[in-house]
Parts: sequence; structure tokens; C-alpha cells
Amino acid sequence: MTQAPYIRPDMKAFLDMMAQVNGPKITEMSLEEARASYQAMHNLADRPARELAVIRDLACPGPEGEIPLRLYDARETRDEATPVIVFYHGGGFVIGDLDTHHALCSEIAALTDLPLVAVHYARAPEAPFPAAILDCEAATRWVAGSPAALGCKASGLVTIGDSAGGNATVVVGQMLGQRPAEVPVVLQVPIFPLVADADGSASMAAFSEGFLLTAETMGFFDAAYAADRSDPRGFPILADHSEAPPTIVVTASLDPIRDSGRAYAKALVDAGRDVVFLEMRGVTHSFTNLRQMVPSTQADLERIVAAMQFMLANPA
Repeated sequence: MTQAPYIRPDMKAFLDMMAQVNGPKITEMSLEEARASYQAMHNLADRPARELAVIRDLACPGPEGEIPLRLYDARETRDEATPVIVFYHGGGFVIGDLDTHHALCSEIAALTDLPLVAVHYARAPEAPFPAAILDCEAATRWVAGSPAALGCKASGLVTIGDSAGGNATVVVGQMLGQRPAEVPVVLQVPIFPLVADADGSASMAAFSEGFLLTAETMGFFDAAYAADRSDPRGFPILADHSEAPPTIVVTASLDPIRDSGRAYAKALVDAGRDVVFLEMRGVTHSFTNLRQMVPSTQADLERIVAAMQFMLANPA
């Protein structure tokens, strides 16, 4: 007899509430409706955005035009060089944007006391693979060398993202490892990332329905983004990991793509790289954006930030 997975009480209450919602599935919505629904869920489920000294929209050149960015900083000015966080939002490379992750970015900037630049890459299906990755790479290189626009000089880059943004985090780290930017990636933080193909994994079998992210939704994203399954820019587990930067891999125990993150953490360990592995037990995919409705997840985010601060204070 298989033991039921542990679900935190506040997480279960949220899942029970979501199960009562009789709205259409994402596969039954138009693209505009799907994007609006994702924003509405975050508006409902996440804590309000922090007020910061600096929240300013920027843009940088990209392969196919300007890339929208948003700068967050708890300090009005910074006189010394500092690590700069570059954030890539989730949403399957299809439905996320700067606004869906605004509250989360403001929280990370406040908790870390570091400047953070959020990147709004080109989305599928209008711009399929590898457009998003090329935008993320271009924006990260721009952040590395643009002190005037940021109001500070970057001493290094901290790349971070959730879900699809976690995939981008790993891929950008690999691309900047092959062709360095003006400053290095000193830490990467993929949060519940899709790094390896999740089809056929134990976590996909266990959590493909009823745990927020479903197999059907993943299929919708996969078809829209159309990543090449043999290309490390789509599935970065395929790349060489021997030069990976220090990494914090974060997974959720009730996530259908949990095993992808676990596989990446193992690949880093096998390659002899510095890695901290955090699996948040009893929560689902997207827990970082559920901090209002699932209050215990605020402490999960604070654990991630504490690990970031530890790694930055103790470089390899």
C-alpha cells in the first residue's frame, strides 16, 4: 500500500479551494485568457508587493528588439560594487511577465538587500524556443556591464528564476560559462526548475493531477515553446556541468517536475560542483507565489534567501 504524500495543512486548504473552482482549464482558454488567469491567481494567492526605494522599469537591447526589465532595490543609491540579482519569471515560457512576479521580486530584493533586475523575455507561442533563452542571455550580459542604468556596479551576477525561469537560470549559467560576461555568475538559484525531461518520472506519475501544475498544463506549455529535446538550451541536464557556478537547487515535494530538479542537483554533485539542495516538503510547484494563501511558504522563501546569503558570504 502506497503511503499518501505529506501535504501541509495550509497547502491542502488552498488545493481544496482550487478544486472547487469550476472555471475552464488552461487548455480551454485563449492565450490572453490564460495569461490573465495566471495574473489573477498570483493576485489572489501572493502577498502584496513590498515598497522599495527603487522600483523602475528599464529596457535593454535584445536579439529581436528591446527587452523589458524592472529594477528593484531597497536602497536609493549604492556607492560600492555589489552582486546584482537577475530574475527570470516562470509561466512555462508562455504566460508569465514582469507583473505576475512583481510581488516576489520585490520580496527577494527586500530580503537580500541586493539590487534585482527582472527580465521579461519573448514568450511562446509568438516567439518559440530558443527566443526566451536568447533574450535572457542578452539581458544578463547587459546587466553585467551597465552600471549607469542600474545605479551601481555589479561585482558579480546572481541568477535566479522559478519553473521556466529556473530552466533559464541554468541555461544562462551554461552560456555565460562558455562565453563570459563582464562579470561572472557567482551564484545560480533555479527554483522548481525544468532541467530534464519530466516525462516518465516518478514525480510526474504521482503529482500530474490535483497539485496545481498538471500534466495537461505542462503539455500546453511544451507544445507552445517547442524546445528541441536534444538541445541543452532546452534541457540543460544534457550539458557539461564541470564548470557550473555555485548553485542552490530548490524543489517542491508535491511537484510533477520535482525529479527534474533532483536530477540536476545530483548531476552537480557528480561533477564536483558546489551545490545546496533544498526540497520544500508538503508544498506544490509555484509555492513562492502562494505566500498569502499558503502562509508557511513565506518561511520557505526566507530559507532560500538565507542559503543565498550563506553562499555569497562563503565563496568557493
